[in-house]
This record gives sequence, structure tokens and C-alpha cells, in this order.
Amino acid sequence: MRNLNSVYSSLSSRRRYEVWFLRMGLAGEPGAWWFRYLLLNPGRARPADDSLNMPVQVWATWFRKDAAPGSAIQGFGLDQLRLSSGADSFQFRVENNSIGDNSCCGDLSVFGHRVTWNLTYKSTFATTLSNKGWIGFSRTPHSDATFSGYITFDERRFEGDPLGYGLQGHNCGYRHRNFWTWAHLYFAGEQASTLEALIYDLPFGLTFRRAILWHRGRKYDFRIVKEHEDRDQLQWNFQGVSRDGSKIEVSVDGRGISTRRLPYFKTDGSGSFEVANNSMANASLRFQAGARTEELQTTGGAVLEMGGER
Repeated sequence: MRNLNSVYSSLSSRRRYEVWFLRMGLAGEPGAWWFRYLLLNPGRARPADDSLNMPVQVWATWFRKDAAPGSAIQGFGLDQLRLSSGADSFQFRVENNSIGDNSCCGDLSVFGHRVTWNLTYKSTFATTLSNKGWIGFSRTPHSDATFSGYITFDERRFEGDPLGYGLQGHNCGYRHRNFWTWAHLYFAGEQASTLEALIYDLPFGLTFRRAILWHRGRKYDFRIVKEHEDRDQLQWNFQGVSRDGSKIEVSVDGRGISTRRLPYFKTDGSGSFEVANNSMANASLRFQAGARTEELQTTGGAVLEMGGER
């Protein structure tokens, strides 16, 4: 687990983002939480007047079934950051916010609201979805994560063991891609199954397309061969084929009030662009391996994200 969370960026990097994040669907009620711990162009000087453009940021977003998501985003100076990636562990810490290999916590007060959390997580599967060297990577240290602990939002408290299910990821890049579509599907059960899929633009007009399924204790690696998306309605359908002939058909539906659209700052400092995320998406998966065909479904147990423009 440690290697997939290890810090890539130098704090003198003038153009690079690196983010450690988690998405957790609540176990006891409809809803999900999204937390991000972000480094953005740490070596570049800029005005300290916008949380979304600060070199160190912590995000917390609550996705609700019948109301629009609410976000708290707080920026910090680089001098407040404590970042380590030694032989035994990783930790990102700024004031009362931190994330490590198997736990995270936070305390944000923004726009008159306070969000706090203290979570631990464990999993049985980790993977690297994309690794393109200096261009960037998408790693998942915890793909079928189980979370325990608590979250508070003002007077509201969420607590449990388990509290929820989802993933903890780690992404990095010289710049954000011109476009990307990413999804993570969590299918609960005695032995949870997950599917993570990603497409994005590459240099020379190429496109990265990959999906990884963790099912019944086995990893299946698919190339996405056909896909259709609606970026306005946040819907994505695709098909994939693996080298052993296994096939998947996937539908992810992120329509509804629980979609969150936020600006991401470009690493070249030229402005921002919109990213849409629904961490309470619905999804279905049809999986064929040999003569066996299985169908999996989840209501609210998926996350679908689309950034940039195709």
C-alpha cells in the first residue's frame, strides 16, 4: 500500500498537481463523502487570495440524495505543510488535516460551517490504473475500501464501524488532461467487487482507455473498445475486452441533484476549467468470462467524474 501513496512531486515543482483522495458511500443511509488533499504548483509564487489556487488545499464534499452537494475547501501556505514518504509510511499534514496510508482526518471551517472527520480504512485490493511517467499516473492504494470512524457537519454526526465503503486514490500530473472520464463502482456483498475505469487524451492524438475489475478475489484487465458518454447529463456506457476473452458492459448514470461542478485551476496558471463529479451515481455491470455471465448493480454506490472538453 505504501508505494502507491508515495510522494512523486518535489515541493519546488512550479507546474504539477498531486492529490490524495477518498470517496466513501455511507453504509447506514443514502449519501457519500469526498475528501481531497491537494498539492498544486508548490514551487510557484501566486497571490494568497483564493483557496482554489493555493499550493496546499483540503476539500470536503457531502453528497446527499435529495439536496445539492455542499463543499468546504480551504487553502494553506506551503510553509504549513508537513509531507513525508519514508520507508515505512506516507503522511500529508497541514494544521489539523492529514492523510496517511490507512487513515485520514480533517477540521475545516468555511462559510460559517465546520466539517471534521477521523477515519481509518482497509482493503484487499490495490492497483495502478495508469502510469505515464512525467505525464502523470492514477493509482488506487485501496480499491475495495471499508471505512470506520466519524464525520461531523455542524451538529450532524455520522459514525460507524463500518461507516462506509469506497476507495482511496492517488493521482499526479504535469498538467490536467484536456479531457478525462473516470468511474469507480463498488458492489457490496460478502466479498465486495469493484470496477475502476478511465479514459483521457494522450499526446499525438491518442487516447488512454482502460478498466480494471476486482471480482471474486481476481483481477481482470480490460481495454475499453467502445464507449458513449453524455457530458451534460453525466452518463457513461462502455464495453471492454480482456486478453483472455472476458468481456464487460458497463453503464454509469450520474444524473440528478447530487452532481457537483467545481472549477479546477490549470497548472500553467492560465485559468480554470469545470469538473463534474457525482459520488452517488447508479451503475450496472454485465461480466462474461467463458460460459459464465454475471450481472452486478449498485444504487448510489458509484462515482462518475468528467473533466475538460472532448
